[in-house]
Amino acid sequence: MVNLKQIHELPPILANQISAGEVVERPASVVKELVENAIDAHSTQVDVTVENAGLKLIKVVDDGDGIDADQVQTAFLRHATSKITEQRDLFRVRTLGFRGEALPSISSVADVVLKTSTGAMGTEVTYKGGKFVSQSASESRKGTTVEVRSLFYNTPARLKYLSSPNTELAKISDIVNRLALSHPEVAFSFTSNGRELLRTSGRGDLLQVLGAIYGVKTVSKMVPIQSEEPDLAINGFVSLPELTRASRNYISLILNGRFVRNYPLTRAVIDGYGSKLMIGRFPIAVINIKLDPALVDVNVHPTKQEVRISEEPKLGHMISNAIRQMLATKQLIPDATRDFLRNQFPAVPMIILQNLPRLVPSRKGSLYLRCLLRLRVQIWRMMIQSLSSKETI
Repeated sequence: MVNLKQIHELPPILANQISAGEVVERPASVVKELVENAIDAHSTQVDVTVENAGLKLIKVVDDGDGIDADQVQTAFLRHATSKITEQRDLFRVRTLGFRGEALPSISSVADVVLKTSTGAMGTEVTYKGGKFVSQSASESRKGTTVEVRSLFYNTPARLKYLSSPNTELAKISDIVNRLALSHPEVAFSFTSNGRELLRTSGRGDLLQVLGAIYGVKTVSKMVPIQSEEPDLAINGFVSLPELTRASRNYISLILNGRFVRNYPLTRAVIDGYGSKLMIGRFPIAVINIKLDPALVDVNVHPTKQEVRISEEPKLGHMISNAIRQMLATKQLIPDATRDFLRNQFPAVPMIILQNLPRLVPSRKGSLYLRCLLRLRVQIWRMMIQSLSSKETI
């Protein structure tokens, strides 16, 4: 029996399971880590397959660099990585992964089979619940295939806190979608229980990826934005005010190829629309941000989705201004809303209606009536201002 009063080093398997609690929260976390490894390996094709929302199987196949046979077992050691070598590398991270926690964390809570080749003879290694089982020669197809089976089979408490299969699958789909948006130069496919949910071309065409995810009709109402300064640049696509969603989750911020969550920058996207968005509605946006890695700290959160940015206020202003300038050149009231306004206010000149913010909700109810009242008040104010200006002339 271990003396609880003595300080002792945890066994590697237990340490990895503890680490997995931060790195591998759910099946979507596994997909994220494995796909990011594939992208870091210079893959041009990444195929993701899941069964039973990832609990039965998660399979990621890439055509990347592969791993040498004599280094495969090293890849399953904690904090073993090829992506950084010294302390200063932490302040100029250019890869998606760098901590060396993914494979040991995943293999500690699942059965893992990894097949890999650098182009010569391949190798296959098997781990079960964090324990090495076997290593043998394998096919020589360049790239890596990782199969994760029976996720959380040895940590049943984790299974209790997962959501329904549909919700877990939606989270996986969201991760794959954002990775595809972050790297349009990589061809992605995503299949669940034999049904293909996503396929992108890998031609570097962000608009094509947007179409594959959201549909052609949605893409037809998205417009490009771009802005550049000496130390940073942004580009991407945002929706016209007529195309909105009920959640901020459709705003994707991509910083140096990494999807990140940042409330001030998300707020900057929304602020760029001013009063043109209806209350409780949010745009669809994909904003690519290019910034010197030295100005970004990605070593803040286990998932690396929360980052610190030195130029955050400047960047936020840049995003808002780019959207504001784009909207100034576009027709802001769609045909459906124009028809509604004409029917409700036939005596009001269209030039006045076109300058009104979008306040008409799609469904009737108390919000509809409040918005309609606000709309009437604004119309009368603008008519009075218009008449006053004519009398002054």
